[in-house]
Amino acid sequence: MKKKIRIIGSGFSSLASACYLANQGHEVTLYEKNPTIGGRARQLVREGFTFDIGPSWYWMPDVFERFFNDFNKKPSDYYELSKLSPAYKVFFDVNDYVTISDNLPEIIETFESIEKGSGKQLESFMKEAKSNYDIAIKDLVYRPGESPLELITLQTAKKVNQFFSNISKDVKKKFKNKKLIQILEFPVLFLGAKPSDTPSFYSFMNYADFGLGTWQPKEGMYSVILGMEKLAKELGVTIHTNSAVEKIIVTNKKATGIIINGNTIVADIVLTGADYHHSETLLDPEYRQYSEKYWEKKTFAPSSLLFYVGFNKKLKNVVHHNLFFDVDFDIHASAIYDNPKWPEKPLFYANFTSITNENLAPKGCENGFFLIPIAPGIEDTDELRALYFEKIISRFEKITQQDVKNNIIFMESFCVRDFIKEYNSYKGNAYGMANTLLQTAFLRPKLKSKKVKNLYFTGQLTVPGPGVPPALISGKLVAELIEKNL
Repeated sequence: MKKKIRIIGSGFSSLASACYLANQGHEVTLYEKNPTIGGRARQLVREGFTFDIGPSWYWMPDVFERFFNDFNKKPSDYYELSKLSPAYKVFFDVNDYVTISDNLPEIIETFESIEKGSGKQLESFMKEAKSNYDIAIKDLVYRPGESPLELITLQTAKKVNQFFSNISKDVKKKFKNKKLIQILEFPVLFLGAKPSDTPSFYSFMNYADFGLGTWQPKEGMYSVILGMEKLAKELGVTIHTNSAVEKIIVTNKKATGIIINGNTIVADIVLTGADYHHSETLLDPEYRQYSEKYWEKKTFAPSSLLFYVGFNKKLKNVVHHNLFFDVDFDIHASAIYDNPKWPEKPLFYANFTSITNENLAPKGCENGFFLIPIAPGIEDTDELRALYFEKIISRFEKITQQDVKNNIIFMESFCVRDFIKEYNSYKGNAYGMANTLLQTAFLRPKLKSKKVKNLYFTGQLTVPGPGVPPALISGKLVAELIEKNL
């Protein structure tokens, strides 16, 4: 039966769910508070420079393919995709870096050249990682998190020990070289927790990295959002921007509409892809499933201090994606998770999409995106932002052996208070709720409200978890759940 479905937010999960629900024949309208769609995956265009202001890594291409295939489409119908070669570069000091190739055989050779015997160890580690990927990404993550029984299969029963060990322990058993350990621990940071708090089973992220490779849409990650918008409209979805939802209306314990700019919009079903905690504040207190105490106790993925920088020259000694691990990884991680504070010596990440596509910056120029992971909820001032930009740009100059400070045309920043203002993000987190053992699958906030009929949630705070591919999957899961409960 055709239903009027109102969706709050326009990030990856909201757009995905809109496509699935419209394809099921429902009347779907999506409301976005900001002037442009995309949620955290928006775009900044300034003085001829184009930046993705949020997600910048295109991993797990098979998940994107599966999404578009569900509509008899493929990604290439909407955007041009290429595999990055090299995938990325990891800097440890001046003239001390490791380049990660675009294929596993070469990565194995690189490991072997750094630590004798590590090539064979990497082969066996990746075999297990691929097995986990096949179980997790092709099966488990496509389950709605309603019951612990979803996790019990013949395959997971054989791997039960991997849920009680952790990535850090496993990596250190096989590898002794500190650089190799850090490279292998890096991918799980996308899950929002320390490697020592991330179950071994999540080594599937290493397969996503080394096995499937790092890809790039030619015009940037925002072209994926634009592709999904085009698909949604082809399926009949209506999209409204500048439409902040003020309240979710509940009548007789049933969601019956939303209020925008004082106007009531009637709904048969309300689905919110906005921040889960914020979405519940749109309800009267008696209809909220999770208390403030609940959210306080949860482990949240980091926030970020982001810089978007226009340089008036081409940069050298860097590739598209670059990780700067020239400081202590564990001390920085502790400043995020154990004792939340500004890290004295932060690790940082930088990407330059204009290296891959020169059209994303004026001729002879470079666009730079810099990211420092930080604890959510910490103090955010202009003075701190300026201090940390100076810290990382000085290190960037030293490590890449080039002067760049005098070549900056402009710099814009985005941090905790912007995540709160722009996305109503809980404590200004950037990636949602961490995927720790006690925050996995059925232990995450639910897709379906327990207190309000016809109210559903999607996105990175619910299942399967943080990241762009999981957001696409979350949209599919909630659409299936809505259809099942009609």
